[in-house]
Amino acid sequence: MNVRNVVIVTKPKQPEVARVAGELVQWFRARNVMASLELQAASTADLAVVLGGDGTLLAAARVLGDRQVPIVAINYGGLGFLTEVTLSEMYPSLEVVLAGKFVTEQRMMMDLHVSRADKRLADYRALNDVVINKGTLSRMIELEARVDGQYVSRFRADGLIVSTPTGSTAYNISAGGPIIFPTMSAMVVTPICSHTLTNRPIVLPEHVQIAIMLRSAQDDVYITVDGQVGLKLQMGDHIVVVKSDVSVKLVAPADKNYFDVLRGKLKWG
Repeated sequence: MNVRNVVIVTKPKQPEVARVAGELVQWFRARNVMASLELQAASTADLAVVLGGDGTLLAAARVLGDRQVPIVAINYGGLGFLTEVTLSEMYPSLEVVLAGKFVTEQRMMMDLHVSRADKRLADYRALNDVVINKGTLSRMIELEARVDGQYVSRFRADGLIVSTPTGSTAYNISAGGPIIFPTMSAMVVTPICSHTLTNRPIVLPEHVQIAIMLRSAQDDVYITVDGQVGLKLQMGDHIVVVKSDVSVKLVAPADKNYFDVLRGKLKWG
């Protein structure tokens, strides 16, 4: 890949990050590569550099839309499963990328739409997860789930998570869901604090359609996508989740593997 144009996505309103990003722009330009901090540049970029934490990367995936160019993720946040390259490794890693000596990992995404009274209300794309949960701590909600039209269950719980393999180490793992190798294509449905103790996470193949309907709630219920965007639901709202035709391309560091990341982030021995 011949990199001529780069878009740099950063955490907003953080002076230290802004300083590093400005230096990075100059570093690229010294190598005859046009670099921009303007998100509009994503439409013509050959490469995206994300400077922040996992949340910044999730936002970058939305900015890139259908045009998912390779992403180099630099960890300038806290706990990061997606942003694997450290700040000290940034320039050596980018030298390798400009030399064309890198591989990309394809990470699946999910497309979802929310309908109300048979009318399309909203459409989203998720790299990590779709979370339906209540806004208060007092009462459970009831959600009906179907897979390819087949009835699964009515979950009486605090909520429900539909996760990608990439998002399996996010909210899903906190709710007792499984860790799934990130380059797999699968979706996980995980109840949050289910009233029925025998309710367990379900791992589903990539080609299915997951339909969820809000059947009962006495308090506010929200749907949140990648922890960043979403809306308030009403009784009878219908959510459909499918694998997206678009995938995220993450540049994988040559000297690291996924198990190194798990050991480091989860404090495994």
